[in-house]
Amino acid sequence: MFDANGSFLLAMFEFFIFLAYFMALWWIFGDLFRSVDLGGVAKTLWFLFIIFLPFLGTLIYLIARGSGMTERSLEAQRKMQAAQADYIRSVASKEPAAAGAGAADQIASAKSLLDSGTITQAEFDQLKAKALA
Repeated sequence: MFDANGSFLLAMFEFFIFLAYFMALWWIFGDLFRSVDLGGVAKTLWFLFIIFLPFLGTLIYLIARGSGMTERSLEAQRKMQAAQADYIRSVASKEPAAAGAGAADQIASAKSLLDSGTITQAEFDQLKAKALA
């Protein structure tokens, strides 16, 4: 299969170029579909251009839109991080009010704890003040 004149090294280099090309396609298609400044028709035309003329389409895309790829990627990451932080805040909140319970529900819950003797009057007053705040 391989002879002694370096065909193994050439095959390894070709394999590397092949994988690098598919990695570039992955990034280009991700950027293309993430982009909000292009409409559906423009995205379709870019997609078809890259599919039918792969090397030329890839090079032209990188020249024409490559400078904004980083900004679009960073903006998508910022949006995802903000959405994740909002979700974590909503789930990790230990306040019953944040989970959807109103002040009246909190006071009623604290009153039942007071009536059962689980909490003292002072603790009930603190919970009531906190619920009303």
